[in-house]
Amino acid sequence: MAAGIQLAGSGETIDLQQQVARLQALLEASRRVHSTTDEKDVLEQVLRIVVRELEMAGAMFPGTGLSIGEIEDANRNGTAPPRFPLEDRDGRLMAELVVAAPEGRALTLYEADFLEGLALQAAVALENARNHKRNLEFARLQQDLEAARQIQRSLLPQKLPELPGYSICFRSDTCYEVGGDYLDIVGQPDGSLLIAVADVAGKGLASAIMSMGFRSAFRGIAGTGIPLDELAMRMNQHHWAEGEEARRRYVTAIFLRLHPEPGEIEVVNAGHNPGFLLTPGAAPWQFAAAGTPLGLLPDMRYAGERRAFGPGARLLFYTDGLTEVFKGDEEFGPERLLREFCACPAENADGILDALWTAIQEFSAGSPQGDDMTALALIASDRGSGRGETQP
Repeated sequence: MAAGIQLAGSGETIDLQQQVARLQALLEASRRVHSTTDEKDVLEQVLRIVVRELEMAGAMFPGTGLSIGEIEDANRNGTAPPRFPLEDRDGRLMAELVVAAPEGRALTLYEADFLEGLALQAAVALENARNHKRNLEFARLQQDLEAARQIQRSLLPQKLPELPGYSICFRSDTCYEVGGDYLDIVGQPDGSLLIAVADVAGKGLASAIMSMGFRSAFRGIAGTGIPLDELAMRMNQHHWAEGEEARRRYVTAIFLRLHPEPGEIEVVNAGHNPGFLLTPGAAPWQFAAAGTPLGLLPDMRYAGERRAFGPGARLLFYTDGLTEVFKGDEEFGPERLLREFCACPAENADGILDALWTAIQEFSAGSPQGDDMTALALIASDRGSGRGETQP
């Protein structure tokens, strides 16, 4: 007598020959549903196997628009067609296979057993197809972000002006592929140099888009050579007029106009971190905010400061990514940044930024960067020995 498998509570059995045939059929069905990485193709393969090879009257996946054969009148005994769930590894329902047997009869043990096995294989194939689609979308997104990163980096100053008696350098590291920090240097009609360091609220792609809009406006206004306080006022009105989303992405900015020949600087701080000025024989000076961030409130006015910037003077502008670095609950902070800036022995601007970045990295003990980090250093040395340096 041939051995067989009996379903509990049922008189039906599947003998070994039927079981072998079932396993062979399932293997072939599994191969077919796993042969594609397209979600729709997986489901259509399942329907074809059910109707054309298992010879069911109809089959469908509700909510997908995919079906083969007849479902509505297949179960004439009034019972609902059997359903076979396709669940992911976490037990979440991805789809449900509805099957109608010929002439509305009940499924045989062999048919039900085969369909359960097919549903399990189809669930794995469907989840793999969805993961494949997500991976492709992620790869495309990464390519787009890398292109955006390259574009944003290319918009930073690529060559700094050669100013006899001055050393200038900047550094900008984004937290993600792109960021909301902005830095620019624009020559003025009167021979002065206009510098902006700004930070769009937030970080990532949305802030990067806003920073590009800010750049366009700044470049358009900066070429006119208007006073710094008026420039800040017009930048504020422009950003405010961009609408509600732009106002949520307000911009803190600090503007500097360097007059190289007399050795003077003008500074306007629009809600930004204080700029640091070190002058030989004097206490450190901080350029505190003279108004609200740009785009936060309409019709704002800003006040500027004029300071001497003679030989030995040093200046640092930065975004809050340099100060909002933590070691546990301890923040690096602006006071520590000022101390490190004062202690820098470097005579060149690039050496100052190297020393500051090293101090920050040592403080954070290798913790991941939590925000965009941008800084600009400017040194007045002996007239005739200066050079421009950049570390974008």
